[in-house]
Amino acid sequence: MNPAARLLAPARARVDGWFLSRRPPSDTLELTQRNVYILPTPAGWMLAGTLLLLLIGSINYQLNLGYLLTFLLAGSVAVGMHVSHATLRGLSLRLMAPDPQYAGAAAVLRVVLGNARRSTRYGIGMAVRHSGQWSWSDVPAQGSETVEVAFKADRRGLHPAPTLTAETRFPLGTFRVWTVWRPAAQVLVYPAPELHPPPLPPGEPLAGQATASALRPSAAGEYDGVRPYRRGDPLKLVVWKRAARAQAVGSEELVSRDTQQAQRQELWLDAQATGLADLESRISRLCAWVLMADRLGVDYGLRVAGRTVAPSQGEVHRRRCLEALALC
Repeated sequence: MNPAARLLAPARARVDGWFLSRRPPSDTLELTQRNVYILPTPAGWMLAGTLLLLLIGSINYQLNLGYLLTFLLAGSVAVGMHVSHATLRGLSLRLMAPDPQYAGAAAVLRVVLGNARRSTRYGIGMAVRHSGQWSWSDVPAQGSETVEVAFKADRRGLHPAPTLTAETRFPLGTFRVWTVWRPAAQVLVYPAPELHPPPLPPGEPLAGQATASALRPSAAGEYDGVRPYRRGDPLKLVVWKRAARAQAVGSEELVSRDTQQAQRQELWLDAQATGLADLESRISRLCAWVLMADRLGVDYGLRVAGRTVAPSQGEVHRRRCLEALALC
């Protein structure tokens, strides 16, 4: 950054903050003449200079065809300015509820562009403000189009959705028409999982009568963690490797995992079991363990920063654990 830009940066930041403070956050926005802005592009300024030179030359040499060309081009530019402003004016923007993402990964915001008029709106771009990463689309007549805008959150937690910009330079590219939008939604960012985590920690034995009853074999022959298949057992409890070996020898006997045997221990993902001193490193390892336990389909609980999530499994339980890690 050059010295002049460095000196102007604080003033620009203050003006930018004042400008954004006048835009109340909302997940929907109707574009009108009050919140749509227009300025010539560099190409537009060059065209204006060219028209000025044509006008001066036509006056100097009294060229009627020069006048005709100059005013024809100027009229086209004026019509293009009106069309460009009308392309954005009247558009409706609606932000869909953002999905949680992991820190360091690209988060996606989905914006629905609604067009109530009877003609197509061309060349409309959406981007996170000052990012320079544009998503361009055309909005059909009396229809809608969903545009995906990506941004990256480097820290876990609950973050406000970034300020967005919509713009168009249709049809001539001589004018930039844009608006600034502050969504009210928040984006939940999960911690980044550790890339190469160690194996899951050992299970903790159940206390009291639960352990004693689990250690007693039942009369149905439920030993060593498996038992004969019972009608109604979930398919995920069937030991398919043993079933394959049984079919290889001509038997159709099925066995299921003994849930009583599984209840002898509980898997707790505890921050103290990570063996790490840094809080963020602990959370990153716990996040990796949560994903690992979820892939294995085992019951697991979570203890971190005074929060406890009881052992369970499934998509809802995984999201609950990740949310606890993100907000702890």
